[in-house]
Amino acid sequence: MAASPHSPNTPFRRLRGQHSPAEFAALVRRAAKEIGETVSCDARYIGRVESGEIRCPNYAYERVFLHMFPGRTLADLGFSPRETVRGRLAQREQAAPFAAFAKRPHPTGFPAPSRSKESDVLRRAFMAGGSATVAAATLSLTLLGDTRRMPSRAGEAEAAAVEDAVRQIRLLDDRHGADALYRRAAEPLRTAYALLDAGATRQSTEDRLHAGAGELAISVGWLAHDSGRFDDARSHYAEALATARVSGDSGLEAHAFSNMAFLARDCGRPRESVRAAQAGRRAARSLGSPRLLSLLALREAGGWAGLSDRKACEEALTRAHTEFSRGEAGADPEWMSFFGEAELESLESRCWAALGEHARAARHARRAADLQDPHFARNVALYTAELADDLAHAGAPDEAAWAGGRVLELLDQVQSTRIQSMLAATARTLVPHQRSPRVGAFLGRHASTV
Repeated sequence: MAASPHSPNTPFRRLRGQHSPAEFAALVRRAAKEIGETVSCDARYIGRVESGEIRCPNYAYERVFLHMFPGRTLADLGFSPRETVRGRLAQREQAAPFAAFAKRPHPTGFPAPSRSKESDVLRRAFMAGGSATVAAATLSLTLLGDTRRMPSRAGEAEAAAVEDAVRQIRLLDDRHGADALYRRAAEPLRTAYALLDAGATRQSTEDRLHAGAGELAISVGWLAHDSGRFDDARSHYAEALATARVSGDSGLEAHAFSNMAFLARDCGRPRESVRAAQAGRRAARSLGSPRLLSLLALREAGGWAGLSDRKACEEALTRAHTEFSRGEAGADPEWMSFFGEAELESLESRCWAALGEHARAARHARRAADLQDPHFARNVALYTAELADDLAHAGAPDEAAWAGGRVLELLDQVQSTRIQSMLAATARTLVPHQRSPRVGAFLGRHASTV
């Protein structure tokens, strides 16, 4: 076996101490939230750092690590100076987050974008933010989706590229919503499954590819779901579930069932939602993640609410709160970084709204919007749209108009068909109150925006 080309990062390994890689990754994600950063750190990333594969972290991770270990420099943490890290891999890790979508170099595989014009465009677009950011992201997705030069057998670089695509899709969705991303995100998904068909150099790599391809299918399915393409979403979720069953990955299976339960609720199939959530709970029992069990209980509660079964809904909500109160665990899946107290409040608000208790739903939706980190613009817009709808149905039209106006402001940076549909429904509910100056102003702004 050839020796590793990387020198282990022993200082970083010492800093991890007695924590497992998964536990330490959870600490990194928590530290990121404290300073308003978003990183999708997991045990594999920690392993790549400690092995020396990542010689210098990207700027987001740099800020998080320096926050975790105040008074230390990157050199103290075992990293190389940024200016000494050369080559395409270094470029990818130092550039804007969207560069992770671009291909890593491989002797027989992915064509990497040249350093010159494309890299500079991506970097400048990231710094500019807004719509240019999404444009840069979709360009990078296209670069990853080219299957014309597939390797004969997938290796670690390909598995890591798939994992990076998953992380960056989630990051972009959190900030901008799904509409601008869905079409381009389908390309890397096709590449991931083509890599699975090609086979891998090692069993461990093949396991990573299965997990990565399944998570990518769920991520693309979510983009379809959030942009109103329900049939596409159902197909992608089913593909992820099949991948989980083939590879025996209970974590991926639980994730697929969670999203399928959510989709069934949004499609008006509450009984299917309950069954999918219960199947997810069975898959998740042995994983050691109370937060995952809490989310699945909330999915089940939403289904029961859709069936107007108040008792069953309340029982599921009680389970959700009980599991949530157990706190975070090292076994919490990386994809659950979105699930905090704000999301719990939001999902509970949807239950009460489905049961017709809109004033109670509004209290939970307001709390969700107040708790959400502003960094996650899509969720702030979603929770505020839920609040507007609840207030409109609860007989508080002026407050609903205020919340709706706040959503309109956020839609400058968030593109989500689901949120736009919710706001349109709120506007229709408020039409009888259009003589109110505040309601009339909101309806006028909404009409001009549409």
